[in-house]
Amino acid sequence: MNFDVLVLRAFALDGRVDRPVVYNSQLHVPQAMRKPLADFEQFCRERLHLRPTSLKERIRTVVVFLNYLGANGITALEQLQPAQVTSFVISRGPRGPRSASRGTSDLRSFLRYLLQRQIVNRDLTQVLPTIRVPLDGTIPSVWDPELLRKLLDVIDRTSPRGKRDYAILLLASRLGLRVGDIRALRLDDLKWDTATIEIRQSKTGGSLCLPMSEDIGEALIDYLKAGRPQTPHREVFLRARPPFTPISTESRLHNVISEWRTRAGIEFRTPQRSGLHSLRHTLATRLLQRETPLHVISDILGHATSASTMIYAKADLESLRAAALDPEEVCHGE
Repeated sequence: MNFDVLVLRAFALDGRVDRPVVYNSQLHVPQAMRKPLADFEQFCRERLHLRPTSLKERIRTVVVFLNYLGANGITALEQLQPAQVTSFVISRGPRGPRSASRGTSDLRSFLRYLLQRQIVNRDLTQVLPTIRVPLDGTIPSVWDPELLRKLLDVIDRTSPRGKRDYAILLLASRLGLRVGDIRALRLDDLKWDTATIEIRQSKTGGSLCLPMSEDIGEALIDYLKAGRPQTPHREVFLRARPPFTPISTESRLHNVISEWRTRAGIEFRTPQRSGLHSLRHTLATRLLQRETPLHVISDILGHATSASTMIYAKADLESLRAAALDPEEVCHGE
């Protein structure tokens, strides 16, 4: 069931389609819903054993849902009806399949929990759309080597902000660290005696040990000695402006790339994502082009299985060209 069908179903049920309620970033959970929310969070943590990042995303979705209900006059979950669930999904508007699938899955989990706890007396998940996401349905965004070099060269490495951003970009482009792992990187994770970086990945929970190359080590030392504010925080990277606290877990560190990209005048020939995660894609694709075995790339990126690494084969254009068939040979058998 897609978004348009959901809108038509809502109209068939109620004879109208409510306009979405616009709410600000200060989400409010009605008082009577706070204990069920806290109990659900505990259930996800202790019974479902969700990883911290997955748990945070799930609770965020539920909080947005409860905020929506409160804004539309629903003060207790016992009042919840299928029409309100449908209306909430519509209010979020059309989104990409991955984002929509994840949000719907989180909401489905919460609604099932409400039924199991007999807070509601009917299965409200039946009105949720089923969104199928092809495992290999996307092509990773990859930076041209010259543009990446241009991005790194434009960074003002004499300023504290520049020292920080340069170190972050090296970690993303040379080691392929995820945004969450860069944010969470701690001083104790930097093993200077062995020239390695050892972390527990925020996404998979697995341990990862990566080599600290000379240029990465120098960039980190430069930031730690001459760019990082003196604070008791153990996180490596802090906010560039007061208060000098660890970077928010909500931040995708988008400005680390966007501001320097603008300063460098970098424009892509074709539309593509250019966030920090695109540098991870770029590293994987370059390694594949050098005929690095998939299991090695998988280990470097911290993938749980090599299957997750296969997506990067689609971005390796040279290898795809080499594997392409000649239309003349196919048509004429020559």
